[in-house]
Amino acid sequence: MKIDNSPPRGTRDLLPDRVAARDHVLGRISEVYHRYGYHRIETPALEDIRRLRGGEGGENEKLIFQVLRRGLGEDVEAGTPVGDLVDLGLRFDLTVPLVRFYANNHAALPTPFRAFQFAPVWRAERPQKGRYRQFYQCDIDLVGDASVLAEVELIEATTEALDAVGITGTTVRLSDRRFLSALAAHAGLAEAEWSGFFIGLDKLDKIGWDGVRAELVEKRGLPATAVDEVRSVIEGLTGLADQVADRLADAVPNLADEVVSDLATTVGCLADLDSTRPIRWQFDPTLVRGMGYYTGQIFEISHPDSSSSVAGGGRYDRLVGRSLGRDVPACGFSLGFERIVDLIPEVPARSALAVLFEADVPVSHALERARAERARGRETTVLRRSGKLPAQLNRLEAQGFTGFVHLRAGSADGTAEPERPLGADGAD
Repeated sequence: MKIDNSPPRGTRDLLPDRVAARDHVLGRISEVYHRYGYHRIETPALEDIRRLRGGEGGENEKLIFQVLRRGLGEDVEAGTPVGDLVDLGLRFDLTVPLVRFYANNHAALPTPFRAFQFAPVWRAERPQKGRYRQFYQCDIDLVGDASVLAEVELIEATTEALDAVGITGTTVRLSDRRFLSALAAHAGLAEAEWSGFFIGLDKLDKIGWDGVRAELVEKRGLPATAVDEVRSVIEGLTGLADQVADRLADAVPNLADEVVSDLATTVGCLADLDSTRPIRWQFDPTLVRGMGYYTGQIFEISHPDSSSSVAGGGRYDRLVGRSLGRDVPACGFSLGFERIVDLIPEVPARSALAVLFEADVPVSHALERARAERARGRETTVLRRSGKLPAQLNRLEAQGFTGFVHLRAGSADGTAEPERPLGADGAD
């Protein structure tokens, strides 16, 4: 039986020009993050299935690719639970592996610890445009600092990284999980109902208020009066960019002073940043973030040409404690790398040289010329001349080469042959 050569559904092959664009984006982002003191780490693709199912991964826990235990026979006993057959799973994000990494290596790490990750993750998504089963995430995390420095630094570094790759016109959306909890309590919801409330509210941008109300009241059984009170407060706070702290304290009287103070500090720092590098932001009371591990400020970055956020993150002070046995403050920001690559303007053209040599030219001459060009930092490829020269030059130009050297018999050692541009002016 012939095997289909297409990549598995929900995955894709990347051709060289596409990989070059991704390398360009990653390079710019890495430069920015390194300037802020974030250092690259790597973690395994596989994690213990119990860790991945820890109850804080939100809807993503339903999308885990599970891996069968080694040593299973060809057949298993009927009625055996799936949980008895698996012990590992592919990571669905980079935060869960980071937490394990920190718990395992904290004695050798500085405090605070600034981590930078770029790696593939896997989710058993229903394949559709813009959603893949394997995709890359690009994260920075600051572990060990309980102050608002973490939130502000992450926002500043990430918006600067987006600027560096040419992504402009973005808006930072800011909220706080503690505000949402206080709002739920203010509306009369019991703490046991908060999780369902968060899940329903998180769908607001997809199904609107009528859909959210139907889900919360009819499906989850929450009091209609509470849902209506939540809507009233949220609509009064939507789009705020000034006097956020004062307005929040008035709208949700039971909101802790610490939450108001933290948000006021973040807002003040963003205002200071805006005076040196333009940054657009707003308080978004509907922002939830799907992961259950967030404990404080949360944020996303939206772009008018993307239907989903291009970055998101927040504070997760209790997640590390599940692995380490003591709570450690932590905050992270994840870039939607695939969406960013789709949004970037044209990638700068590379400067690539082809060294073409005829059959009667010694290979050593071609290699010597290429060696000299590479020593000057030039991307150089050695190729035999084949077919008609104009056709070969057209192929090279289509492949992204910008110039060529043509070595022919009698051209001595080839080091003095001039470079010629590809295109109409470069034809022999």
